Amino acid sequence: MNPKIIVIISIAYLYGFFEYYLSLRQRKKTKIVRKDDRGSLWVLLISITIGYLLSFSIAATKIGRIYHWNILFSIGLFLIAIGLIIRVISIWQLRQYFTYSVSKVENHEIVEKGLYKFIRHPGYLGQLIIFTGISISLSNWLAVILMLLTTCIGFLNRIRVEEKFMTDLMGDKYINYKKRTKKLIPKIY
Repeated sequence: MNPKIIVIISIAYLYGFFEYYLSLRQRKKTKIVRKDDRGSLWVLLISITIGYLLSFSIAATKIGRIYHWNILFSIGLFLIAIGLIIRVISIWQLRQYFTYSVSKVENHEIVEKGLYKFIRHPGYLGQLIIFTGISISLSNWLAVILMLLTTCIGFLNRIRVEEKFMTDLMGDKYINYKKRTKKLIPKIY
């Protein structure tokens, strides 16, 4: 097996463990008052899993392979690092309001500083960049398309559920916040 594939798989596993660690840590620290996840966490986890399975499976074949392995591997690693930085900063900026399930926490407020001044879901943007980096590093255009397609389905569903929850919870305050910001990409979407 190519050593670069081992690196990519290792990064994917390490990222998974990082997210799992954060979820355990969050459960201990956060006082959740109400949950209304509507299964969006499961949809997200399943879409990510399918994205991984399809991307790595297709990358193992010659279908869709791009023969600029070193360049794409480097670009992929760079994107993974950028996505991880965005993800960590977004979680840090949310502090006690960060949860894995769509939830109301004690004394819930809208965070409008840092990355949240420009977009409402920087953590999801960071994750999408990570998954894009992982799939690009596989040097397979079909792997990139499959990863983006499957993960976007999960994230867009999650964003829809979360935005409805926050609108119901915060009312005009959140509606006004939505008017000032974009969902994922500053000034675009």
